[in-house]
Amino acid sequence: MHEVSIASEIIEIVRQNLPDGFDNKVKSVKLDLGEFTNIVPEALKFGFEVLTEGTELDGAQLIMNILPLKIECQICENVSLTEPGYFFCVKCGTDKVNIISGKEMKVVEIEIYD
Repeated sequence: MHEVSIASEIIEIVRQNLPDGFDNKVKSVKLDLGEFTNIVPEALKFGFEVLTEGTELDGAQLIMNILPLKIECQICENVSLTEPGYFFCVKCGTDKVNIISGKEMKVVEIEIYD
């Protein structure tokens, strides 16, 4: 379950971005997570909860914004949503497409208690 190691990395990113002398608790961590990352959101949330227990992130809510898989055709320039494993232009049928979203994973907001 690679989600636990990813949760560990998210926790490290949060810690690196907390204010100096931080002595409050983290309320929530918001992520942008592409649906083509092969990450199971429930497993990531579980790993985050287990790893933050007893830390300054204990009880912090992990909020995930799931970004759809979006492709752009190299031939007709059509942009469309698709599903993992189906990389064909819905307009012209070619397989010459570029993924333009759906592979992201980034911490976009850290909310702390005052």
